[in-house]
Amino acid sequence: MNYTNDKNAEGRMSDKYLLKKKEQKLSSLSNCIDKLKVEWLKNKSIAALWNDWPRIAGNKLASNCIPLNFQGGILTIGSNHPQWIQALIFNRNQLLAALRAEGHEIKDLRIQQYYPQKIEPKDNETFIWEKHPSRVDIYGKKKCPICNAPSPIGEISLWGKCGLCRRNDLTQ
Repeated sequence: MNYTNDKNAEGRMSDKYLLKKKEQKLSSLSNCIDKLKVEWLKNKSIAALWNDWPRIAGNKLASNCIPLNFQGGILTIGSNHPQWIQALIFNRNQLLAALRAEGHEIKDLRIQQYYPQKIEPKDNETFIWEKHPSRVDIYGKKKCPICNAPSPIGEISLWGKCGLCRRNDLTQ
């Protein structure tokens, strides 16, 4: 490529080679999420099915059955109870027609037993703080057997030393 004609009067390269032709605009997180949602709904992916599922299947069926996978035009629906699996099988043709009417390109339905994993709720900060071993107001103070500094009794009963001595042991 010949750049000799692209030099300006001072002999420097033209700005068109130094700057990008198109600058990308920054967008907010909410705009990115909105664009992603539009793409999901436009492509009729599993996310679009999850979004449309309560309206298509009805509240009772939707609360007991869930779309699990959508691949190759086959939608897999799962439920954890045989009664709801039977309801899916019984209403299979109507459900398939309703999904197609909503614009989902589904060739076939697959129904399977599905046991969702229950997520154990995590303790909130207040509950954790109520049990925390460093609470002097609950457990009181006692001298650390290592450094003889006043320390929370909860720390000493937990580690056999104060929190500072414990930290020193862990960093060595």
